[in-house]
Amino acid sequence: MLSLALTFAYACFAIGLVFNLIRLVRGPDFVDRLLAVDTLVINMIALILLYGIDTATELYFEAAMLFALTGFVSTVAFSKFLLRGDIIE
Repeated sequence: MLSLALTFAYACFAIGLVFNLIRLVRGPDFVDRLLAVDTLVINMIALILLYGIDTATELYFEAAMLFALTGFVSTVAFSKFLLRGDIIE
């Protein structure tokens, strides 16, 4: 039963990744592309966590945490750059 749920979750997040890539390519402006990249990072974190559950190893959970931290910092930096024009005041 768990393998069926994992397969379904893999498929859902993979479809989400495809939609995020479409938004990233076709986004009308930079803000839409930034949101697409942020959502893409979240979907990648979910896929890493699902793979960690599937293989029953803790290494992927730590990798997902580092990936989440990097994604959050980059999103905040890009957003601050869009609002103020610079990152460090």
